Amino acid sequence: MDKVLQEGPLARMFAGSAMAAVLDFLIVYRHWDYSKTDIAKNAGVSFRTVLRLLPELEEGGVIKRTRNVGKASMYQINAESPIVKALEDLSLKIAKHDADKIVEKEGKKEVLKAPA
Repeated sequence: MDKVLQEGPLARMFAGSAMAAVLDFLIVYRHWDYSKTDIAKNAGVSFRTVLRLLPELEEGGVIKRTRNVGKASMYQINAESPIVKALEDLSLKIAKHDADKIVEKEGKKEVLKAPA
């Protein structure tokens, strides 16, 4: 599978940073909340990395703890945060840029394959 389709826009732009991978996951699936284990699994980072990153994100107001399910705390992106709004905008701009490059590349292939 193409790298553009495997990673989120922030993770691609920021050279596969774990923080960017976590943010990509939480931004894309912003309507739900997740445990630390779910975040690690779905963002493709280690559980220890999530344990290190979440307090920073929570302190910065980027994520919020929503509830507890048994012993697990659940987290969600803080959609009201101006930082998150800026990250969402940046993520969309990066994704659009990547999509435009793919369309341009595919368009050139079509031109090369067109019958004379």
